[in-house]
Amino acid sequence: MAKVTVRYWAAAKAAAGVAEEAYEAATLADALASVRERHPGELTRVLLRCSFLVDGDPVGKRAHDAVRLADGGTVEVLPPFAGGCR
Repeated sequence: MAKVTVRYWAAAKAAAGVAEEAYEAATLADALASVRERHPGELTRVLLRCSFLVDGDPVGKRAHDAVRLADGGTVEVLPPFAGGCR
């Protein structure tokens, strides 16, 4: 498992109530499952509209379970305001 920082922007930040959090996850799918578990409700709905950057690289349409996370990496959660709509 990699230790990563998940950073929330705009509506995601408001729904999470924090700007960033630490998680342990092997893939983006694992990290997002942990986020949903920690923040049921509004953030779960916001995530459906978000796009993601992993270590600065756009995830795009790649399957989240195929996106491996590196120890010390960062996942940026971008609501549509930031060009994050898929």
